[in-house]
Amino acid sequence: MGMGTMGTSGGGRRRGARRAIRHRPVAEINVTPLVDVMLVLLIIFMVSAPMMTVGVPLDLPESSAKPLSSQTEPLTLSIQADGSVHLQDQPVEFDKLVETLLGVAKNGYDERIFVRGDTNANYGAIMKVMGAMNRAGFKKIGLVSTEERQ
Repeated sequence: MGMGTMGTSGGGRRRGARRAIRHRPVAEINVTPLVDVMLVLLIIFMVSAPMMTVGVPLDLPESSAKPLSSQTEPLTLSIQADGSVHLQDQPVEFDKLVETLLGVAKNGYDERIFVRGDTNANYGAIMKVMGAMNRAGFKKIGLVSTEERQ
């Protein structure tokens, strides 16, 4: 009789101990889903970053000039191959170009203006726009190009 009682109680404790171990909460963090999400976000940002440039599509000429460093974001004036002019992303008529620039320029005539001229744009159209800005009093005008391929 004593043997039957000891065998039952001893085995019962072991089974109970196993159950307690199985049902303990896991105190580990699984970082695999986090890494997966971060890699997907990285790929999305790498693909979308080049698309976040100025919205007017141009075929810029190449140059070996060094890039300019700027503390503030300059105004961007784009001249397409057909001669149309865009200030930032908005189309502007040539006759209203100076008024629009004065309205947008935060620093007045000291505002930096980058001119992006398409490779196939008429040189005269680009000079006409730059001359109008110069006559109006804008002196900080720069031409934008892409880096020359070697």
